[in-house]
Amino acid sequence: MVGLWLVMMGLLIRKVHFPENPVKQETRNGLVDLKGDEREWKEIFLKGRKVGYAVSMLRTHGEGYSLQEELFLKLHLMGLGRSLYATNQARLDRSLRLESFKTMMTSGVVRYEISGKVEDGALLITDERHGARQVMRMPVDEAPTLASSLPLFFRSRPLLAGEEYHLSLFDPTTLSRRSVLIKVAGKENLTVHGISYPVFRLESELWGKTLTFWVDEQGRTLKEEGFMGLTTLRSSASMAPRGMDGEEGDDLYEMFAVKADRYIPNPENLVYLKLELEGVDFTGPYLNEARQRMEGSTLEITKEDLPSKSLPPLPIQEVPEDVAAYRAPDFNVESDDSRIKDAARRIVGDTSDPLSAAGKLLDWVYRNIEKKPVLSVPSALEVLDTRVGDCNEHAVLLTALLRAAGIPARLGIGLVYSRDRFYYHAWTEAWLGEWIAMDPIMNQMPADASHIKWAEGDLSRQVEIVRLVDALRIKVIDFRYD
Repeated sequence: MVGLWLVMMGLLIRKVHFPENPVKQETRNGLVDLKGDEREWKEIFLKGRKVGYAVSMLRTHGEGYSLQEELFLKLHLMGLGRSLYATNQARLDRSLRLESFKTMMTSGVVRYEISGKVEDGALLITDERHGARQVMRMPVDEAPTLASSLPLFFRSRPLLAGEEYHLSLFDPTTLSRRSVLIKVAGKENLTVHGISYPVFRLESELWGKTLTFWVDEQGRTLKEEGFMGLTTLRSSASMAPRGMDGEEGDDLYEMFAVKADRYIPNPENLVYLKLELEGVDFTGPYLNEARQRMEGSTLEITKEDLPSKSLPPLPIQEVPEDVAAYRAPDFNVESDDSRIKDAARRIVGDTSDPLSAAGKLLDWVYRNIEKKPVLSVPSALEVLDTRVGDCNEHAVLLTALLRAAGIPARLGIGLVYSRDRFYYHAWTEAWLGEWIAMDPIMNQMPADASHIKWAEGDLSRQVEIVRLVDALRIKVIDFRYD
């Protein structure tokens, strides 16, 4: 959930950046002519509490432009204060299309860094951490637009109430492209730091949530308001870094948890759970799988049984067509790297039975990865190296180890019950003749019936769960134990 919150915060910060000191420009044949350097500072608030700041810089560069954004955060996670520094650098051509980018996030021992460039009809994304080089090729019809270059499009024309802009954007944090509709909703007055400004209100919708931006008549963004309690205010170099108190604020995990109407004792022993879900649209492919059944607004979850018959020895070869893809490495699930393979061989040893091997890998991850919140996008190699992380880090490493051992595996995303709340959570599913949920942070195989699956796959798919935040309501109807 921390990773998803960072994505949302990054989208908000980068959504529409209007320069602090607008300069004269002209547009001819899609080209934008900017003169001079520009810089903008913003303060970041989470439910009214200042938790960070951001600065964006635009400079001319040869025949195009260079954009750089820096972000500083202090957050309170699981009783611990955590700091994050992130930066995004990009080069754009004269038409404001992406040429290349480099994104980095660091928090304590963890450092996430990727780069990319547009070449030969594709966006090539590269990760070279930990001595391994991964390249993802994303075909594109034309060079994509970064969210941070949006102000340049808006500055080329006067804003008028009722206008709409349809844009296709690439986000380097989620490694995904999305179509976005931005509307000029109207004109109003806005008070910031005790001063009233006439402004345009711009609105955009993402995952069923509304992002709102207030832009003055000079093209400056004065305020941005997103979901999940995020707000930014235009600031200055002297004011922006002051007064951050995120380490003393409410715990981020607790803020976004979904409180249940009934207490469930000993959830780790649940074999059956029946819930009434309200507040969002529950259509989707994952709510009706082997362990989950959705009818109307009622969801039933039944804990799987482990396979009773013996399985063919490792590596598992004969699998259904829709399972075969989960044997191969993915971006940040580096199951083909020699270090992941060597670790899997050491842990599994002479075991050839897939069920026993999966149990050994689960137990090793549970016992050897320190359970601490991490502000980053997880990589299996990184987790193997740092030996620290929360549920996402545990799940990514276990998924990679299972694949390296010859067992198809995938990431599951959703919620899990603990105390009196459902918390956003990640785990692993292994194919052992059928899909079995495995929770490496709880050392469960199969995982208990309080695990509600909403999505699966990498971060570009995981972010879809954001539509549940501040909207989902859960009523407990029935539950049973072993």
